[in-house]
Amino acid sequence: MTVKNLTRGLCSAAAALTLSFASATIALAETIKVTDIAGRVVEVEKNPSKVVIGEGRMIYSIALLDQENPFARVVGWKDDMINYDPDAYRKYLAAYPEIKNLPSFGSPYADEWNLEAVISLGTEVVFMNLGNLLKAQESDIIEKLEEAGVATVFVDFRQDPTANSIPSIQLMGRIFDKRDQADAFSDFYQQQTKLIYSRVSQIPVEDRPIVFIENAAGYNPSKCCTTYGAANLGRLVDLAGGRNWGSMKFPGFKTKVSLEALFADDPAVIIGTGANWSEANPDTIAVLFGYEADDATVQDRLAGLAAREGWPELSAVKNGRFHSVYHQFYNSPYHFVAMQAFAKWAHPELFADVDPEATMKELHEKFLPIEYSGVFWGTLNSGM
Repeated sequence: MTVKNLTRGLCSAAAALTLSFASATIALAETIKVTDIAGRVVEVEKNPSKVVIGEGRMIYSIALLDQENPFARVVGWKDDMINYDPDAYRKYLAAYPEIKNLPSFGSPYADEWNLEAVISLGTEVVFMNLGNLLKAQESDIIEKLEEAGVATVFVDFRQDPTANSIPSIQLMGRIFDKRDQADAFSDFYQQQTKLIYSRVSQIPVEDRPIVFIENAAGYNPSKCCTTYGAANLGRLVDLAGGRNWGSMKFPGFKTKVSLEALFADDPAVIIGTGANWSEANPDTIAVLFGYEADDATVQDRLAGLAAREGWPELSAVKNGRFHSVYHQFYNSPYHFVAMQAFAKWAHPELFADVDPEATMKELHEKFLPIEYSGVFWGTLNSGM
């Protein structure tokens, strides 16, 4: 072998060695260990290209990170956003028509879930809700996915949203390799919530009005009511300067309420939740909040809820403190917008300068790939 050939061979070997080392480094970097919101240590592919979400409304969160296309890595989901927030679905469908063909696998915790189809797609990560941890454990779905090489990661925007939303966004940011986007939203979230906390801390307890949250007000016209305890929207009421009626009555997340007990206590402020459920339940009398809602219809629906038997005699209705808010805030990292509305309703003068509408618009302009439109909260006009 000539010196020239020997040199060429050594260079080729060195290049191959360098390439192998680089490939090995890249391979190692692609797998990371994270601690999910359930406290589980999970080994997961970094920046996965194929993700299944156990609830369609997780798109609210993914959109904050994958701002160019929230569906770019989603290969399957549940159809809850299609059924219960169709305005949002149509908004995203207009921007990303390909999602019309996105497979729906139903609930990961039920027999309807097609595990084989999930695996066959080459899924790398399945995101699940913390509130369904027990169901997932009982169904053995976590173990079955792990055996197939699919990681499961639990996030939470519902059980304890003010404690877990930012850790969940940060967790997803690490996995998606979108930490800058996660940090930017986290900063915005802190700014918007601290605006409330700094003032509420100065309000004496006796000056905080009792607030009743009616969950899914009017979804079923013949049934009333359920409300939240010191969790989820009930927790948001307490943090926004009110005293949540449910927090004072029972422990836990949510419960049924007798109208007699509600009427006897006559809370100062009433807030119902609503969304566009007209397609899932055509008979609903709920306020159809969402990206396609309009003010006139919101007022008609609010008036209908306030006119139910016995309700016109309540102080909140008489005093112009009968409100409603977009139901999906209960399962979204955008819940700080609802909290700002709650604060204004509880203490109008103290929060006169706070503008949840401007906050919602800024959220969309800075972080979301869809434009803001529609109506997401409202107050019954006096005289109706």
